[in-house]
Amino acid sequence: MNRSKRLYVLLGVLLLLCVLTLGVSKYEEQKEKIKNSDEIIMEINSEDVTSLSWECGSKEFAFHKDEIWLYDEDENFPVDEEKVGSLLEIFESFGVSFIIEDAEELGQYGLSDPLCKINISAGEESYEILLGNYSEMDEERYVSIGDGNVYLVKEDPLSSFDIELSAMIQNDEIPEFDSVSEIEFAGSEDYKVVYEEDNKAAYSKEDVYFAKIDGEELPLDPENVNSYLDVIRGLNLVNYVSYDAAEDELETYGLDDPELSVTFKYRTSDDEEDEGKEKKEGTVSLHISRDPAEKEKEEANKESKADDDADTASEEEITAYARIGESPIIYKISGTDYEGLMKASYNDLRHQKLVWADRADISRAEISLEGVEYELTAKEENKEKVWYYQEEEIEADNFLTALYSLTASKFVEEEQAGKEEISLTLYIDNENQPEVQIELYRYDGNNCLAVVDGEPVSLISRSYVVDLIEAVNAVVLN
Repeated sequence: MNRSKRLYVLLGVLLLLCVLTLGVSKYEEQKEKIKNSDEIIMEINSEDVTSLSWECGSKEFAFHKDEIWLYDEDENFPVDEEKVGSLLEIFESFGVSFIIEDAEELGQYGLSDPLCKINISAGEESYEILLGNYSEMDEERYVSIGDGNVYLVKEDPLSSFDIELSAMIQNDEIPEFDSVSEIEFAGSEDYKVVYEEDNKAAYSKEDVYFAKIDGEELPLDPENVNSYLDVIRGLNLVNYVSYDAAEDELETYGLDDPELSVTFKYRTSDDEEDEGKEKKEGTVSLHISRDPAEKEKEEANKESKADDDADTASEEEITAYARIGESPIIYKISGTDYEGLMKASYNDLRHQKLVWADRADISRAEISLEGVEYELTAKEENKEKVWYYQEEEIEADNFLTALYSLTASKFVEEEQAGKEEISLTLYIDNENQPEVQIELYRYDGNNCLAVVDGEPVSLISRSYVVDLIEAVNAVVLN
């Protein structure tokens, strides 16, 4: 290689080294502007904030404060003040873990086209917060507050602000109640339930709920009543369909004349911090209706078919709505909740078992089977009930199990009885209800008719009756 060529090569190498040196110098200069930090970059007193708006993708919301928080687009929108407070709380002490000073290429941090833009006004101050990319390595988000720096922040605001408008509504709530003293049904059901201890209509110590129907007080199964109340407790009222329903709009949802209204008087749960204080009492009303057009269509389908062939809508096909008291908010509820709430009849809540008196309170059973009379007696011995037949001690567990297994498959009012299968008179150590007479008649191949104290009550699966007859025969025939 001649001398001139060598000079050109050396000059090229020198030029490359200069470029590399300049790049490294610039890199080192840039590195010097990146540092760890525990700085608090923003402290906004939420009490001073007068407006809050944000834009995340296609979702854009704005709120302003005029004594209370209002939604800019519709001041009738019931704003959840606590939700606004929780959003502003993020910026009361907005700390960072990393600072990139005098950042020029905002695009590499996702800040030239931010995922979310938040604007806050407090007094004479205005703030704009831009949310950029998420650093997978640091597990934090890049943020800009308009001071020329880029920050990695300790608390990511995006998860709080990337929400739907529904998250900002002040939803109605079912109060957290411990017990109820009264439930009143109106609409498809029309009667009252009261809570009373030591009621004279009680067959069992567990009987504390009673239905008041036509001047009578009828005991209800406390498990069924509490299960019904659990449906109310579990309602998730968040899926609103209207937040400012006028009277004429109620008709759209069938709530101008609700299918069922449930009003109950409740007592709040005990709070550990308020131990010793009296429980608070209140009254709340819940109105339920199925979509009017959907309900009308189903009723028409039922009329066009025999009852046995009528199709019932599945949970997915049920569209139903609920309203708390006179609230303007209308909620869509699930088919499961609707069906649970509509199971409010006396037959739904009453004892399903034919016998529910406390087992320890039954002292004697007079039985008629195939025209033969038998008598079983129970005596208290060593604090236990011992059963006897014809002065001989017997094992009565199978008999009692079969007796308490008699469960209604369908409640009836008037039915034609067939041949008597078995009848019993039970004597109970209960001054309110000292005895009950039960007659079981053949009804069809699968069911027997139960008549209690002379009144038809329900159909009972014949298999239960056969079990009872076999249990009696096992005792009396030894």
